[in-house]
Amino acid sequence: MNLTVKILIGLFVGIVTGILFNVFAPELFESVDMYFFGPIGTTFLNLIMMIVIPLVFFSIALGAAGMGDPKKLGRIGGKTIAFFLSTTAIALTIGLSIGLIVQPGDEGLLGTGEEDYSVSEAPPIMETITNIIPSNPIEAMATGEMLQIIAFALFIGVAIAILGEKVATFKKLLEQGNEIMMFLVTVIMKLAPYGAGALIASALGNAGFAAMKSLAMYMLCVVGALVIHTFFTYGLGVSILGRMNPIKFFKNFIPAIAMAFSLSSSTGTLPLSMKTAQEKLGVSKQVSSFVQPLGATINMDGTAIMQAIATVFIAQVYAETLTVPDLLTVVLTATLASIGTAGVPGAGMIMLAMVLTSVGLPAEGIALVIGVDRILDMIRTSVNITGDAACAVIVDHGERKNGHIKDEEEDIQQPHNKLKKPRRLQLVVLVFSFHDLLS
Repeated sequence: MNLTVKILIGLFVGIVTGILFNVFAPELFESVDMYFFGPIGTTFLNLIMMIVIPLVFFSIALGAAGMGDPKKLGRIGGKTIAFFLSTTAIALTIGLSIGLIVQPGDEGLLGTGEEDYSVSEAPPIMETITNIIPSNPIEAMATGEMLQIIAFALFIGVAIAILGEKVATFKKLLEQGNEIMMFLVTVIMKLAPYGAGALIASALGNAGFAAMKSLAMYMLCVVGALVIHTFFTYGLGVSILGRMNPIKFFKNFIPAIAMAFSLSSSTGTLPLSMKTAQEKLGVSKQVSSFVQPLGATINMDGTAIMQAIATVFIAQVYAETLTVPDLLTVVLTATLASIGTAGVPGAGMIMLAMVLTSVGLPAEGIALVIGVDRILDMIRTSVNITGDAACAVIVDHGERKNGHIKDEEEDIQQPHNKLKKPRRLQLVVLVFSFHDLLS
């Protein structure tokens, strides 16, 4: 069986196991989770997070170096950020529309949020922007400040591109480091079915069915909006702008989607996401190495949909009416906040608190939805990384169409294309040789 099938089997077994424990043995689950599911899932997550920082640094630096011209880097960066901001605005519009049409909120639901939520203050957007430049790159790597790591790697890559042969040895070192990381990705992914199964079993075993039942309509709205955004926004984008069959895109990207579903982490899924985009979708390394790490940090379409519907839901629970200016404020605030809170732990909830405050709703209303957020987080993370891959496909197609990516590089990225012609030639030679032998 290939990796996709194994991961899907692991997810299915984990889902069934978690639900059975939650229904029939909730007391026993605590011990099983502590000594079995928890350690397996944590170990797998640690293995992935172990390689994320060096992988991002190597890939971003090499991607920037491979572009050569800084103008090319600016062009690709401009396209990427424009795509992310546009799809985030579309995602918010879809979420608000579904929330207003379905109206999942019920005034009688007020008070069912058993969990307290202490509102965390988000850093100002300008502070986040100025902090992108690291004062200490080593400290940024040690603490996992992803935006700072990306910025430092970009500087290194541009310097390599400008200095050329003078730093050929250092560039070769980065290439070898990147090869090591990709090899480790392949090795770690062999454990993915077990890690994914343990993580999903732990999540579903801890999620109370009472909370899920009381918030069923809210959950259905969020899931429905995520599905619509994924298949229509990304599907049409890949088809029209990327000139790729959407069925091929989603089918080949399933391993990364399944992994994101179990990990609930765009950054944690990044190694497999990049590997899949390059090997299965044919995206060049220089585009994939820039677009996907950046997207894993700032692109939050799935989170934006959750925020839009949660805002409408909480407003309905508190019997508050959202005006048209309020709805526009939600779209603007959440779009900017998707970049402003990038890399902040619990960014989704911090962004939601910012959005609620901007339209005069109590941020404490988050306690109403936080009970089922873990389940929805798995789905919206899958949407987030799918958007990153769609952007990579679209940007890569534009670069190839305009001749900015050389054919020689395409051969390096897709060696299987290079092998097909010799095999066909060998087949032709074999047929003619057999014909001559018979003659």
